[in-house]
Amino acid sequence: MNFINSAFQQLLSSIELIMFTLVIGGGLFLLIQARAKPLLLIGTSFRLLFSKETGGGISRFQALSAVLASTVGLGNISGVAIAIYMGGPGVLVWMWVTAIIGAVIKFYSCTLAVLFREQEEDGSPLGGPMYYMKIALPKFGKPFAIWFSVAGLFGVLPAFTANQLTQTLVSVLDPNQYVDLGDLNWKIIIGLVLAVISAFVILGGLKKIVEVTSMLVPLMVGLYFSIGVTMLVLNSEAILPALNQIFSQAFSIKAAATGGFWTLVILGVRRAVFSNESGIGNAPMYHGQSNTKNPIHEGLVASLGPLLDTVLVCSITGLIIIISGATELSDLNGIELTLEAFNRLFFGIGDELLLLMVFVFGISSLFTYSYYGVKCLGYLTQKKWGPWYNYIYIVSIVFSAIATVDLVIGIIDISFALMAIPNMITLIWLSSKVKSLLFPKQSLS
Repeated sequence: MNFINSAFQQLLSSIELIMFTLVIGGGLFLLIQARAKPLLLIGTSFRLLFSKETGGGISRFQALSAVLASTVGLGNISGVAIAIYMGGPGVLVWMWVTAIIGAVIKFYSCTLAVLFREQEEDGSPLGGPMYYMKIALPKFGKPFAIWFSVAGLFGVLPAFTANQLTQTLVSVLDPNQYVDLGDLNWKIIIGLVLAVISAFVILGGLKKIVEVTSMLVPLMVGLYFSIGVTMLVLNSEAILPALNQIFSQAFSIKAAATGGFWTLVILGVRRAVFSNESGIGNAPMYHGQSNTKNPIHEGLVASLGPLLDTVLVCSITGLIIIISGATELSDLNGIELTLEAFNRLFFGIGDELLLLMVFVFGISSLFTYSYYGVKCLGYLTQKKWGPWYNYIYIVSIVFSAIATVDLVIGIIDISFALMAIPNMITLIWLSSKVKSLLFPKQSLS
């Protein structure tokens, strides 16, 4: 296992610089080209989110809810804790920067997902990175689409979610105090239960997934936000010192002199990309199914994702962890660190409440990620074979429940990097198409 983890880290280090350059460098290019207009139209984006259109496909609200179900959750709760544990509070600044850039990236990618898409036999839309690659890039599009889809088969496996959700249940509930089966056996049992619950939803297809997630996600985000803000208000005197700690460590002269600054930036970008998936290409697979007629409208709604899941939720999580002082316990990492912080700041019952939210967030993430794999397999083979991925996905939940967190993070980081490379190249290549829609009175040049 140590050999595998080491191999993953060596492979990741060789490709993360390419991913970093494309996501941050490419994202900055798109931000400048769009003159930050998607960020200035947040009010319009929220208005469009709740407006309705007719026709085949899912609504904009359902599309964003499904995307948020896969991003708002353990990536924001456990992923932030992992980032702070590995890089300190300063890593939050680089997560914020990546999220702002990511909002523009999602605007471009989801606009393209509606602009270049196909139709199913029943008239329903069929969109996503593999389709705008194939349709809009006649020379390199198909190889890029295959590359993206193959990487996607591994990147969207439920490794991180199933692993951290299982770890949470075993750590907090401590089922061995009732029946001592050992942690490993309990993880297998929990993995089997999660697999069965997930099967009931994901085997029902896209409609069933968006129906469940559009009900669960707004409720859980609201609850998490309410509890988080309550803890921050009750400890308001510690907020400014925490922010000072975050910014001072993010721009630490000592870290820059020792080479740790670059590591901090990479870590922040990596965890932010995992948190909101900007540049990866997952979100366009849901937004491409929207019944939206105007591509720009879908892009604006999609741009809300990184602002909600990283700037809002990750900030609350990060501040709570720092203010609580839980980072002083060096043996805590991932979800256990966040649980300890909530327990300290919310009347001694915060960990139980967080457990409830983590369970719902985790389950909703398990529901939505399966659809990404279905689309990838359907593209690589035939659409009718795509649903077979669900069975691979369900079995992998059990494996992920017992795997080590380092192995899980390695698999996802590598797969996401390999998905981001062809997707970001395509977005930059096709950016003029989106620009012409965003500024219709200007020429494509």
